[in-house]
Amino acid sequence: MDTKKELKLKYKEMKTPMGAIIIKNNINGKVFIDVSKDTKSIINRHRFQLKSGIHKIKELQMDWNGYGEEAFSIEVLEELKYDEKEEKADYTEELEIMKMIWTERLEEDKSVQFY
Repeated sequence: MDTKKELKLKYKEMKTPMGAIIIKNNINGKVFIDVSKDTKSIINRHRFQLKSGIHKIKELQMDWNGYGEEAFSIEVLEELKYDEKEEKADYTEELEIMKMIWTERLEEDKSVQFY
């Protein structure tokens, strides 16, 4: 049986999927892009905030309230791979670059609007 100390160490060594996510209104086509070091957690956070009516993006919250959850899709756009050669702890800069790249890609499609 693993001790608490061993379990804590295993938890700290776990590598969660990180990357860019998109929340898309499938009715009007508006999108919201976010990045995180833990994509599963960020999706859960946004979904919880929207269901609770406390999301920081007021226009997104209004559309969620008006159209309903079924009008939206939330998914991972791209995962950022860990650098196995380097013991890097902070991927904040890489994630922000990923967000800028996805924003630029989607801006090229003139039909896409952002929250």
